[in-house]
Amino acid sequence: MTEMNIAVAGAGGRMGRILIEAVQQAGDARLAGALNHASATGVGDDAAAFLGQPAGVIVESDLARGLANAHYLIDFTRPEATLEHLAYCAEHGIKLVIGTTGFDEAGKAAIAAAAKKTAIVFSPNFSVGVNVTMKLLEQAARALSTGYDIEVIEAHHRFKVDAPSGTALKMGEVIADALGRDLNECGVFAREGVTGERDPSSIGFATIRGGDIVGDHTVLFAGIGERIEISHKSSSRVTYAHGALRACRFLVDKPTGLFDMVDVLSLNG
Repeated sequence: MTEMNIAVAGAGGRMGRILIEAVQQAGDARLAGALNHASATGVGDDAAAFLGQPAGVIVESDLARGLANAHYLIDFTRPEATLEHLAYCAEHGIKLVIGTTGFDEAGKAAIAAAAKKTAIVFSPNFSVGVNVTMKLLEQAARALSTGYDIEVIEAHHRFKVDAPSGTALKMGEVIADALGRDLNECGVFAREGVTGERDPSSIGFATIRGGDIVGDHTVLFAGIGERIEISHKSSSRVTYAHGALRACRFLVDKPTGLFDMVDVLSLNG
């Protein structure tokens, strides 16, 4: 297999460092670039210096220098940064693995447009386990389509800036689609005061932020006399890095197109 030349965005962040380490350890990949914003600590330093094994790759704030030798960019940063990277990668044919969350509809449309010029895997969660959980939720929603109230509960660390999480929203979308509903119409994202009885067609969301929780997601199907809970709990961000590398491998023979982890893991069947 041809070695994949991979660049990592947000190289100085928690997820960026985990991605760099995963690329360094992969037998079929090579760290070919590293990006961070100009004011970030570590710009100008070796991207893998924190591992004690320099990679010979400098963290750059300039896209042209940072992506000069890359065929893939893994980006788990913020929407505004990802969209800037997206435009450059689409123009230069660099394939993208996007784990950034919090995009508005315009941002999602920009990603879809860029996928006509390069190949992109865009997913709110790159954990293999989470994506298998999505499939279980689809099946559960169809079987429990009447008589069960649905709530999505998620918890993340204190530094997460968007809520609900992209993964929680995706879980809601999967369930709504399975039930023939529109999440924009049936999603309930806040409750306060006298709310009245629960609309049986609604899908509720609850968000917890605190400490160093990597990512917990539970979907509750609450019926009369029983309840079913389908949960996924992440104990390490390493699982996201391994999923991102799996996505890069999936893109090897894809010149263009927009894909997600369902495609990567062949869960459509």
